[in-house]
Amino acid sequence: MPSTRTQQALARLADLTPRQIAAELDRYIVGQADAKKAVAIALRNRWRRQRAPESIREEISPNNIILIGPTGVGKTEIARRLAKLAGAPFIKVEASKFTEVGYVGRDVESMVRDLVESAIEMVRSERESEVEDLAHERVDERLLDLLLPPPASEKPAVDAAAKPDAPKEDDALGVFLVSGSGAVVKEAVDPSQERYKRTRDKLRQLLLDGKLEDREVEVEVPQSGPTFDLFASQGAPEGMDNISDMLKDMMPKRKKKRTVKVSEARRILFEQELEKLIDLDDVTADALDRVEKLGIIFLDEIDKIAGERSQMGGPDVSREGVQRDLLPIVEGSNVQTKYGMVKTDHVLFIAAGAFHVSKPSDLIPELQGRFPIRVELKPLTEQDFVRIMTEPENALTKQYAALVEAEGAKLEFGTDGIAEIARIAALVNERMENIGARRLHTVMTTLLEDVLFDLPDRGTATIAVSSEVVRDRLKAIVEDEDLRKYIL
Repeated sequence: MPSTRTQQALARLADLTPRQIAAELDRYIVGQADAKKAVAIALRNRWRRQRAPESIREEISPNNIILIGPTGVGKTEIARRLAKLAGAPFIKVEASKFTEVGYVGRDVESMVRDLVESAIEMVRSERESEVEDLAHERVDERLLDLLLPPPASEKPAVDAAAKPDAPKEDDALGVFLVSGSGAVVKEAVDPSQERYKRTRDKLRQLLLDGKLEDREVEVEVPQSGPTFDLFASQGAPEGMDNISDMLKDMMPKRKKKRTVKVSEARRILFEQELEKLIDLDDVTADALDRVEKLGIIFLDEIDKIAGERSQMGGPDVSREGVQRDLLPIVEGSNVQTKYGMVKTDHVLFIAAGAFHVSKPSDLIPELQGRFPIRVELKPLTEQDFVRIMTEPENALTKQYAALVEAEGAKLEFGTDGIAEIARIAALVNERMENIGARRLHTVMTTLLEDVLFDLPDRGTATIAVSSEVVRDRLKAIVEDEDLRKYIL
């Protein structure tokens, strides 16, 4: 059974129908309705599987997807936004980075270990947000103790024989005051405690008001020990990639004192309090559960491992061998991680590739069968570029406007200016390599290069981007084939 927190994450999917999921993706990605429909169904099926009878629940496998389309059409963004929408652990890996077992390089099981690390970070962030207020309160109290150490509540016992003039034990409970006439008067209530409390209250208010940030205090911090780089991350033998962590845990934890400002001490103490408040075993258990029930692995460039072996004269360890190693992971197997064993039976795999040279049918038949859903994404048109620059919440025009606004100026894109940028981007994609929406980045960067360079010196006047401005700035580059090749 899923843990309580994993059930809560799955319950969030109950309020998201496939149509609502697709509509949410529309806020960030233009077009590609078929791909959005496929991933929306796959995400909803996770909730449906938990609602199925227990006798058949484990038999329902996720329908893994292959997204086919040129670069820059939204394949990665669809998977990333889907994972964020579901609150699911997500990792993006490139199939071309893996090598066959027995060769130096990354083995395919490392993707599952990376997914677990992503889940640990996600769950830990959630826990930190839950105890953040309590941690801040504790930090304030610790800072006050450092700024104003509390008085000793008990005085050390004194040997009366060694010091006959010392007051008796009963006398030590009070404070002795000497009057002007020389008479010694014992006061029943210790005023130092009252003074300490009043002073601490004043310091607390000053601390909350931020007036003590430059004061220096002494804090204890962990002392960095020796590093153990016995194995390179890319060439570690299987099962030995965590040897450094194992050796570090065996070393004794040492601390040293540092004198830092209150602002820096607050950050150090806050991290220490979070460590105390968060149960790492609970975080690990929840993260492993989420990986198994909600994990999404985006396997990019899968077309690079399709096809026959290289004809270059040597073994190609990044094709059939990697496919054979991928097969048990995608089918469902147990993968050993430093946090424990992880089952991949219900991890959703979304593969993607341009498939310019090869075809999905060039993959080994067993792997093809594990990706039953194939969706072809359409190349982006000039009209799509216009929509990309205007409709999404994180549109490129809005990003550049925010950058300019940071300098106190204002950047306005005219409708004709946006249309001209889209026309040039589509034209360059047609004449050169089609890199999809990424071409908009190169065009916009070149267009606004001088504006961003001179921005601090030109004042706060509004900068208007019209079709004439775009043509004047980019005409020479677009018409010169060599310049276009190297700049755009």
